[in-house]
Amino acid sequence: MPADPHPPLLLTRPLPDARRFAASMPGWRAVISPIMRIVPVDHDGARLAAAPGLVFTSAHAVAAAGPGRGRLALCVGGRTAQVARDAGFQVTEGAGNAQSLLPLIRSAPVPLIHPQGRYLAQPLPVPGIVVYEQQAQPLSDAAAALLAGNGPVILPVFSPRSARLLGQAVDQARAPLWLVAISEAAREAWAAPTARQAVAALPSAEGMRQAIRQIVAAEQS
Repeated sequence: MPADPHPPLLLTRPLPDARRFAASMPGWRAVISPIMRIVPVDHDGARLAAAPGLVFTSAHAVAAAGPGRGRLALCVGGRTAQVARDAGFQVTEGAGNAQSLLPLIRSAPVPLIHPQGRYLAQPLPVPGIVVYEQQAQPLSDAAAALLAGNGPVILPVFSPRSARLLGQAVDQARAPLWLVAISEAAREAWAAPTARQAVAALPSAEGMRQAIRQIVAAEQS
């Protein structure tokens, strides 16, 4: 049993997302070291601005679609839905994963386009336009120091790509690694040794918070 009832979190999402998640876990030490950064890429912005409906699987894609103007937006989950609403879209919200968007896509009353990142967890049956790239980054010195310690480190991963990149980056870590994955696909993308693993029951930030608390509670029981 670790001496610290709250093992530290190593948060490797893009910086705004990591900071928001850290703020939602008061009382937990968090080291933030993004494993990738979001970089816009050239795309056909006029086509997106003219599209009668959009599919958003990430909040990072919303700005690329232009003003909402009441257009339909099918959004993967709560955070993306809120960003789309703020941009003026008429939102229909999925259950947190791409699979939940499929029936919404089939029943959509207008043609759809999917502004997306270069790397997708699951392709969707709609035309896609790449609007950003998830570029890999090395871990920070603070993250390396954390991973070189003796105590457990909790690694929340929010996508298969981040799981794959982080697994490569921590392969030689000395610290016991407790993986918390947002989905089974993210867990399967992980390749490094772990002391413990958990998959969130719901593919959402709240699901991840619950899974983190449960993995710690299981260790302390």
